[in-house]
Amino acid sequence: MTAVATVPIDRELESILAIGREVIATEARALGQLVDTLDDDFSRAVQLLAATKQRVIVSGMGKSGHIGRKIAATLASTGTPALFVHPAEAAHGDLGMIIRGDLLLILSNSGTTPELRAVVEHAEAIGCPIIAVASQRTSPLMRSAAVRLILPQAREACPVNIAPTTSTTLMLALGDALAIAAMRVRGQTREGMRLLHPGGSIGGRLQPVQALMHSGSNLPLVAPETPMAEAIIEMTRKSYGIAGVIKDGALIGVVTDGDLRRHADDLLHGTAGDVMTPDPKVVQEGTLCEDALAILEEYRITALFVTAHDAPDRPVGLIHIHDLTRLRHA
Repeated sequence: MTAVATVPIDRELESILAIGREVIATEARALGQLVDTLDDDFSRAVQLLAATKQRVIVSGMGKSGHIGRKIAATLASTGTPALFVHPAEAAHGDLGMIIRGDLLLILSNSGTTPELRAVVEHAEAIGCPIIAVASQRTSPLMRSAAVRLILPQAREACPVNIAPTTSTTLMLALGDALAIAAMRVRGQTREGMRLLHPGGSIGGRLQPVQALMHSGSNLPLVAPETPMAEAIIEMTRKSYGIAGVIKDGALIGVVTDGDLRRHADDLLHGTAGDVMTPDPKVVQEGTLCEDALAILEEYRITALFVTAHDAPDRPVGLIHIHDLTRLRHA
């Protein structure tokens, strides 16, 4: 029998890894070219997006269409009403989805995609301006556009320069840039974003801390004269790794697991006032969960007391880092 030559597994893995890195490097270089080619046409496109009174209609065929769907979703989620219209379906009745006052954003790497003709002609007939994205400046699509966004002439990451890879990455990045720039021009706020994202991780992070905070009898609170043995029992009972120290209703300090370790010799005879860390980090009611999480991560702490909006030293709740990190996986 003839022996079959095999490639050592380590060499095969190195070869595969090199391919992956080259693909990403190729697309990264093209993105750098895109940054350098943005000009006043990009600014005009954003102004059109921000000023549109109706909807932004995004269209594209094939892989450009897949990217177009994502761009439409990103525009809508950042405050610019948008929807995707499939060009082939448009020629069979879906042109009725495009009405006077809409703005079209049409994607085609070549600018010669025949399926787009019906969409372009309908837009011209009812007076809808077109923002075109393509790599060929003199293509039919570009000749019909009010604003022309030219993609760099970059090689596809596909080894035979056929499969849309680099070109679709450029379209995706350009779509993100348009959406975020339009969002900023519109003055979209985080409150507006919360209204657009009531569910999932984003909606959770943009809600106020009182939506998640522990309050009432769940708050671990002790007086400064409380013996540490009792303070530890309170901390254990509430299971947040912290106890607030209050005097005349005001939060004057906290006792944390770290304080227990630092004052191990004082725990038998000390009080909460002896062991506490004074002037703790707090957030007020109305603070967004996203901002509270940023404070916890910046100062490497696990819990924050929430104070009343009208009395910034009176604790009304407690937010724990576990409550907030779960939002990222919602």
